[in-house]
Amino acid sequence: MKKFFIHTAAAIGALLGFGCSGISTESISAVSPFNINSYLGVWYEQARLPHSFEEGLINTKATYRWGRNGQIEVINEGIDEKTGRKKITKGVAETYKGSDRGELKVSFFRPFYGKYRIIYLDENYKKAIVTSSTNNYLWILSRERKLLEKELNMLVMLAAEYGFDTESLIFPQK
Repeated sequence: MKKFFIHTAAAIGALLGFGCSGISTESISAVSPFNINSYLGVWYEQARLPHSFEEGLINTKATYRWGRNGQIEVINEGIDEKTGRKKITKGVAETYKGSDRGELKVSFFRPFYGKYRIIYLDENYKKAIVTSSTNNYLWILSRERKLLEKELNMLVMLAAEYGFDTESLIFPQK
């Protein structure tokens, strides 16, 4: 139980940007135009920067779907590499009203919301690069469980061009 509260506090701090020494990502434009309905569904995490709320997780994925009250349900799943147990975290997301940009407000611990900024999205909504409000957070996502090496390398190079520390990336798909 104590570990849960520590992870919860860390996640809240990360989402709100408290104590972050990272550089703001506001200078990197979120994708536009953006269609939330095309974005919904399952996304497999191909690479991420390390952070406490996914520490030790492999085979990670996120599912986005319409929920009650017009909110988007977010279900993050992964396998704890040490124990083999599945871990699931549920949250909600909302689009910014009147915006056609790939930006969402995401909360796993309401009422606290953090930024979810899609800075790259291919035209078929099959591959994405996502960040938060600082360059400490980066996820490379795909509709496929495992990308071809050349596709993943292209996305990693693009993330490096955006200024992210790609040398520290974790590749969770085993």
